[in-house]
Parts: sequence; C-alpha cells; structure tokens
Amino acid sequence: MKITPVNVITGFLGVGKTTAILNLLQQKPEDELWAILVNEFGEIGVDGGLMQGQTASRDDVMVLEIPGGCMCCAAGLPMEMALSQLFFLASPDRLIIEPTGLGHPAEVLSALASDAYRDRLALHATVALVDARNMADDRHCKHPSFIQQLEIADVILANKADLATPSDLQRLSTYLEQLNVPHADLLSVEHGAMDLSILSGRSAWSPIGGAHHHTDPDYVLAADLPMPACGFLRADNSGEGFESVGWRFSADKTFHYAKVVAFLRGVDADRIKAVLITDEGTVGFNVSGSAFSEVPIDDCLESRLEIISEESNPRWEKALLECVVTQ
Repeated sequence: MKITPVNVITGFLGVGKTTAILNLLQQKPEDELWAILVNEFGEIGVDGGLMQGQTASRDDVMVLEIPGGCMCCAAGLPMEMALSQLFFLASPDRLIIEPTGLGHPAEVLSALASDAYRDRLALHATVALVDARNMADDRHCKHPSFIQQLEIADVILANKADLATPSDLQRLSTYLEQLNVPHADLLSVEHGAMDLSILSGRSAWSPIGGAHHHTDPDYVLAADLPMPACGFLRADNSGEGFESVGWRFSADKTFHYAKVVAFLRGVDADRIKAVLITDEGTVGFNVSGSAFSEVPIDDCLESRLEIISEESNPRWEKALLECVVTQ
C-alpha cells in the first residue's frame, strides 16, 4: 500500500499559512498529485474556497476542508471522515494539512500518527510560521495555541521578514531559546516562500498524553446546512479567547464591490477572510491587521465571509447586508 508523506503547516492568525501553501504548490513536481486539508476556526469555511478558487484549473491538487473550530475537536470524527474521503478519491503523493491558527496541532499529529494511518501516512517535517513583529504582543506569546505550534515544529519560519526589524527577529530568537525548542530550525522568509526541500525531513515529534474531543457528533456545521429561503445564514463560534462570526450567501446575491471593500477595510478585527461574488467578478479577500489583499477567484458556488476578533460587533451584519446589490 502506498504511504503518503504528510506535512502539517501551522501558525497563528494571519501569519500567512495559505500563502505559504500556494507558494509550495508552485514548486510541486509535475507528475505528483497533492492533497490539501484545511481546518478553520469558524463554521462557515472560507480558506478552502480561497485555495480552490486559485487552483480550480488544476487536476493535480485536491483541496478538502474541515470547518468548525479547534483541531482537538476536528481531529476526531470530521478529520477521520475527511481522510477517508481523500483516500477513497485518490492516493496522493503528498498531503499538506493547515490547522486553524487557534487550534491545537499536537492533536492533529496524534491522529496522524495513530495506528489507523500507520500503513497510509508518514509524518514529515512540521512547519510553523510566525510573524516576528508580534513577539511583543502577549496575545500571541502567551497564547497556548501559539506556544504549542512552536513546540511541535521541526522548522520555524520567521515569515514577513522583510517587514520585521532586527530587534523583532532577535526577540523571536530569544523567545524560542526560553521556550526550549532546540530541535527546530529557524529560517527567515518573505511571503511564505519556503523551499520545497523543507518538507522532506521526517518529523521529530512524539505523542505526549491523549487527545481530547468535545464535539457533539450530531452537530451540523453551518458550512453544511441547507441555504434558507432568505438567501443567507450566519454562524457564531468562540474559543481560545477569540470569537468568530461568519456568513454564507446564495449565488444570486451579488455584492457591490466598492461598498464591500469599504466595509472590510472598516472592520476592526484580527482576521477577515472572504470569497464574494461581486458586480466586478468573484474576489477572494484576505485581511490581517492593517494588511489587506484581494485576488480574483475563478469561480465559487456561493459567497462566504468570516471575521475573527476578540469581540464581535453586532452592527457588522447590517452593514454587510447593505453591500448586497440584489436582494
């Protein structure tokens, strides 16, 4: 039976994980089939659409999504179902898993290293991306998920190094020394542009303790609910000190491009991700702090938007609905 190398690429909110994976796909050997498994903190599911929208013309990349919270929950039945679906459809030459920035990647590694996948998967290097500019922010440095991401990493990438100061990078290096992660290599990169060879090394991680799961097995995520007659639905989620609010809109609802851009730029949040059908085409939006980017998307079945912040704003929904051209 074919054994597929698997890499977990982790990092805190907005550090550039999806961009790093898209850069890796540009280096993928032409004769290989890769699979990407994306987990999200919110229930709506946007990252999968962003990635699929930029790889839609390729038949050598499969993208599957697990929305709905921390990976300690998603590493249970939903993750098992996604992997079963993956292996039913194909035997990829490499599997890359992107956990949510607020999840627990050690739980993911525990699941992948279990006896159930011993004959299907081989754990290769785990990569953690970090923005050195955030090392003075206790919301990052003292967050349990942030710490765990670095503790389980084989390679740590100081991403967005072009925007960091020498003191930022030194602060990161000192932090890692204090955290005592001597096994991990620290490299500086820009735009998540890591070399493909980084993925080849075997993981040094070993399981410690047991996984915990607190998901209701009968719960249906908002990403899987039927669209109501009004043409949109909302989902709220919270955990790890953050809240998320997300929306799905049916394909017949078109957003006014200029209005929705103004809305996104005006929202005070830690992270915003969206794939929206606008009157100027389908667009993927990515907002992290003051960094705002957009990319044309080949196609999507519906519009989706997710906002992650320490506290959600009840006025967001009304302002978002005012951006819809067709009701």
